[in-house]
Amino acid sequence: MVKFKTRFLSLLFLFCVLNPEKDLKSQNITHRSKSQIRLDFFNPPLKFKTRPLWFWNKPLTRAQTVKVMKASKEAGYYGLGILPSDGMTPEFMSPEYLAQYKTAVETADSLGMKLYLYDEYYFPSGQAGGMLAKLYPEAVSKRLDMEMFEVKGEQIYTHKLPKGTFLGAVGMETGSLQRIDLSGQTNKDELKGKLPSGEWKVMIFTLNSDNSSDRYLVDYLSPEAVNRFIELTYEKYYRTFPEHFGTTIDYAFYDEPTLRWVEGGRAWTEAYNYKFKQKYGFSPVLYYPALWFNIGNETEAARNMLLGFRAELYAAGFPKTINDWCQAHHIQLTGHVDQEEIVNPVATCGDLMKAFKYQDIPAVDEIFHYGRSSAIYKVISSAANNYDRPIVATECYGAMRKMSVKNLYKEAMDQFAKGINLMEPHAVWYTDKVDIQPDLSPTSAVFGSALPAYNEYIGRLQSLLQGGRHIADIGILYPIASLQGSYHFGPGDPGMGGVIPAEADYMDIGEMLSTEIRRDFTFIHPEILDMKCMIRKDKMQLMNTVNHEEFKIFIIPGSNTIHLSNLQKIKQFYDQGGIVIATSALPVHSAELGKDNEVQQIVKAVFGDDAYNTIGLKHMTASGNWNTGGFLPSYAVDGKPETSWKPSQGKMKDEWLEMDFGQEQIVSQIKITGNEDLAFAFKVLYLKGNEWVEGGKWDGSGNEKSVRLKAVNTKGIRIVLESGAPDKVSIPELEILDARNRNIAREGKTFSYHTNNHGGKAWFIPVPNSTVLKTILDETSYSWDVRFEKEYPVSGGNLSYLHKQINGQEIWFFANSSESRVDVPVVLKGKHLLHAWNPHDGQISECKTTVFSQSGINFTRIQLKLDPVHSVFLLSE
Repeated sequence: MVKFKTRFLSLLFLFCVLNPEKDLKSQNITHRSKSQIRLDFFNPPLKFKTRPLWFWNKPLTRAQTVKVMKASKEAGYYGLGILPSDGMTPEFMSPEYLAQYKTAVETADSLGMKLYLYDEYYFPSGQAGGMLAKLYPEAVSKRLDMEMFEVKGEQIYTHKLPKGTFLGAVGMETGSLQRIDLSGQTNKDELKGKLPSGEWKVMIFTLNSDNSSDRYLVDYLSPEAVNRFIELTYEKYYRTFPEHFGTTIDYAFYDEPTLRWVEGGRAWTEAYNYKFKQKYGFSPVLYYPALWFNIGNETEAARNMLLGFRAELYAAGFPKTINDWCQAHHIQLTGHVDQEEIVNPVATCGDLMKAFKYQDIPAVDEIFHYGRSSAIYKVISSAANNYDRPIVATECYGAMRKMSVKNLYKEAMDQFAKGINLMEPHAVWYTDKVDIQPDLSPTSAVFGSALPAYNEYIGRLQSLLQGGRHIADIGILYPIASLQGSYHFGPGDPGMGGVIPAEADYMDIGEMLSTEIRRDFTFIHPEILDMKCMIRKDKMQLMNTVNHEEFKIFIIPGSNTIHLSNLQKIKQFYDQGGIVIATSALPVHSAELGKDNEVQQIVKAVFGDDAYNTIGLKHMTASGNWNTGGFLPSYAVDGKPETSWKPSQGKMKDEWLEMDFGQEQIVSQIKITGNEDLAFAFKVLYLKGNEWVEGGKWDGSGNEKSVRLKAVNTKGIRIVLESGAPDKVSIPELEILDARNRNIAREGKTFSYHTNNHGGKAWFIPVPNSTVLKTILDETSYSWDVRFEKEYPVSGGNLSYLHKQINGQEIWFFANSSESRVDVPVVLKGKHLLHAWNPHDGQISECKTTVFSQSGINFTRIQLKLDPVHSVFLLSE
């Protein structure tokens, strides 16, 4: 009977994997009666509650293991994820360790709890506790190196090949940027040849094993190497207690894999050239120089090919290889990458959305302080929406010192309102020794007594929000093509994103929509836009089996580069009456070779013939942008002293902020206000013809930093930072005064507008902020799915919402994580009889509504009232 039950569960699991809409966890929602849903909400079963990490940081004993697990169940925890850590004995993966682990698995089984399989000794995943480098050194990460020397044309040169596996050599003429593949000019251990006339740089590319960080991580780009890691970890667990896979152990968890630990972020793999040629039909070597330098008009497309292919290798090499193993062993896979909150993921995982393409449960990490990764939540949940995954996990609260019980709820509200629906708290500890705060153990003096109520709350959230489909009006292009097009090796810290282009505003646009304007959206990956999005009349539809969405508005966030196929589909949407909005910068380059002109022609067709050269329309640009977003150039002129522009992390000297007026203006004075205690120096440049001319300097502190100019007539002003404290210098408000003391930085046109005969509308906002964006969204006259009828600022948190449809049931989740009391009218599209479900106490009550009709469409108005740090569900009958 036991064997039959195990076999049945295994077959059921495999069926669910092959049919994502019938995932085991989503069945918690889709296969319950309404009466059962109500009962589960009032008294959440254990299966809906949280599953924290459990640090094994002390010598292991059967008695202590059983004691902690029993206490964890009493505190409301459904399960645990064992994380082997410093201080633990016996040795990781020894027979004695596996015996102790088996005790935990069997105890969980007897208690009706679950364990998820954390796959490493501490973190990041990919070391096998140091065993990988010792047993399989060939599986350790590899690094792409470049050695360069200069050569005069028409002279024979000879150069000794550097150490490592030779990948190729390229000569690039410094003036014309002409490139020649020299890979065939090797003879034993040297490169020898002759180049045409000119001044040439010759670059030799080699592959070397990397131990720069002493971490000896697996080669994440190689499935063969990752299988060695699996052999040393996953396989050993499975051989020890196979009968518990798919039952007591239902998923595995990887933690913080990253390409950035390889020196310079130059993670590469031995089969790269071979696999690239298989896909594209030609060698990548001629384009390798673009990874370091500008190679002319092919630069952005070359980087997209090379770095985009590396992103594919990561997604297929690490998460897919492990996910395939998990599926074959009847469990699912979750986990998150390192540094997911940075704007440009090229140096860490290649492509954050694609990193989850083959993964059952996408996940995010929220650590250090409240709201740190807030802007990235929607990217992670959008990945789940794109790939039709019903569950999105969060590892939350780690390293949050002096955290209050209230913050348990604040973090959960923000994340669940942005689409996350599986909570993994950080962390429970093996004994009273806590290495990383907070201590979320049942014995914690601060949190212990609060855990049962907290787990009841999360249980209610997870019982209603797992599975189903997301409903939002707005789609936003995930601008990975532009991020890849700007990225190159060398500048900046790869762990902080390396190159952060100033126009990369997608996370900020998302935050404006989520927490200020309060209009929900989904990021759409370029591949999904091409493969899964259909244009039907004036709507763009995401054609997933379960998470099928429909957008009336599509946003192109600040982009220098875009896939031509994406732009063609966006134009089709616009041509059929769709609404398109672009922000910060319009794309000028194609992610494909030789297609820049076609991109520019389509941009002009959608946004107008003068799209790139709008007279009188101001533009804000900068040398770079803060690595985690939140400090756009446009924030320096938005009239809000609480926002500011900040250069990239770790940079200050010679970073600059620039405003292009779109036409000549008289400028007499520059003022920077809002940071009186911060001393720094800067100079003011103005554009005279095509040359930047210095107009004055400032060096000092004070709330107002002012530089007077001699009433210059100019098209642009540039502020160049010269000295100050790195990572602290910012420009909250920049005033540019004319001869009559008017602040011309904030006057004049704020956007361009273009339309067609089929009702298509296109706006371009070169200096985006929430006020301008909201004005345009309101001007669309679109009947919004959810609309707050008045602006309602809150402090100390957020007011946000999520709308889902699960098994035909309409569910809205409204979350007030702020310290403000909320009392605001909200309009829902459609005619609804609503009940309010309180996740804090499980009570259900009627919700007073007003139904009205506008332009033949029914709407339901409610008065949303929420105390600080409170939330509510609205369910339609």
